[in-house]
Amino acid sequence: MAGRTTLLALLAGAAALADASQGDREPVYRDCVLRCDEWNCSGAGLQHFRSHQPIYMSLAGWTCKDDCKYECMWVTVGLYLREGYKVPQFHGKWPFSRFLFFQEPASAVASFLNGLANLVMLSRYRTSVPASSPMYHTCVAFAWFPDGR
Repeated sequence: MAGRTTLLALLAGAAALADASQGDREPVYRDCVLRCDEWNCSGAGLQHFRSHQPIYMSLAGWTCKDDCKYECMWVTVGLYLREGYKVPQFHGKWPFSRFLFFQEPASAVASFLNGLANLVMLSRYRTSVPASSPMYHTCVAFAWFPDGR
């Protein structure tokens, strides 16, 4: 029984470490996010952030904390590069410069095109398959919710 408990504890510890990327674990990044959150995401700092945040950013759901993570990511990347290290990943992704409110514009375009293709195929399916077919409604439901959400 003690062996199982030890194994579970080791697996839980490994899962906790695997959850974070190199950049996420960096103390400079963590401290920067904490300081930024304290200074900019409450009270007068939050009011200043909101008054200077472009409308398209707020409509896209970017929060003050998201902005802190983004800015601190680049502070950490700058330190890594100055010290001669490779650029680390943050939150499982490589750092990309933000364009408008897209941090990964190519990924956003690919997702949009994927959704468009899904709608085109749904339209073709609905016109060519009779609604009385046994799996018709199931296929339509999967087309509307392709990843289970």
